[in-house]
Amino acid sequence: MHMADALISPAVGGTMWAVSGGLIAYSAKKVREEADDRKIPLMGVLGAFIFAAQMINFTIPGTGSSGHLGGGMILAILLGPWSAFLALASVLTVQALFFADGGLLALGCNILNMGFFTCFFAYPLVYKKITGGSLDKKRVMIGAVTAAVIGLQLGAFGVVVETLASGISELPFKTFVLLMQPIHLGIGVVEGLVTAGVVSFMLKARPEILAAAAQRQPIGVSVKGALAGLAAAAVLTGAALSWFASANPDGLEWAMLRTSGREELESSGKLHGLLGALQAKTAFLPDYGFRKPEEAPAAPDGEGAPAPAWPAVDAGTSVAGLVGGISTLLMTGLIGFALRRGKAAA
Repeated sequence: MHMADALISPAVGGTMWAVSGGLIAYSAKKVREEADDRKIPLMGVLGAFIFAAQMINFTIPGTGSSGHLGGGMILAILLGPWSAFLALASVLTVQALFFADGGLLALGCNILNMGFFTCFFAYPLVYKKITGGSLDKKRVMIGAVTAAVIGLQLGAFGVVVETLASGISELPFKTFVLLMQPIHLGIGVVEGLVTAGVVSFMLKARPEILAAAAQRQPIGVSVKGALAGLAAAAVLTGAALSWFASANPDGLEWAMLRTSGREELESSGKLHGLLGALQAKTAFLPDYGFRKPEEAPAAPDGEGAPAPAWPAVDAGTSVAGLVGGISTLLMTGLIGFALRRGKAAA
């Protein structure tokens, strides 16, 4: 559900940058007040895992579409809303800067759509209401699935509203929303089940982490074992499981194709061009792989084009998964270091 710059106007993009920037600043303030040194490395490793997990698109049967994990609910349940929002913002920033996944102008929109609705709406108003603050396994599982579905539905609707506010005539509201919401309902169900599985595992392995996040208290136990396990999962997912990603267009691309006839729209605005050129320079592993030489245009309707191999075993994909995870870990670590320094200086 990563929006490209062509889907939004500079006014909408700038506004969403300001809103997301304000939420990041407020979240940083709340995390600094928590003063939990154990949470910083957990933020980084979980962020790296979510980065890797987002590389795996899963097919939505009978649609010709695919989806990928957003990860906001997993992060919120394990870290609490403020730390989760910072971790997910780090993931999305790394994706936009180094992998050209989501536009730079649209970065504020993507942070809001995938982070705000899960961390600050679905988590406290849905998940916590269902669980009642307890760690009962059944209630935790139901809450995780329900909250993940609702969070993704709100995020998908946010995409539609932002394109409407940007005046994107190729994506009329009624048609676009009637395609976006159902396809992201299917994606949300899968995300909810994955979220419930991850949370169930952590509930069994390290219930203290969930309890600390729910009660907004410092983690009172060592998390070295959890960090090692999550790091191993991030490496395995980014380096190898990413080969098994579906080649079908994701939910947003699928809805755009059926609304406008194209999976991608073109923009000719000056700011769009400047930011596109900047992203072309910073994205050293575009589309999660090595840069490819210019190729001849494909035949119309893919005539004569060989079917893509599956699994798509590719060294570039593995390198991208590892580099992206490390970059997310480093960015989150820098945030944590800055917050710790700020707390010490206060």
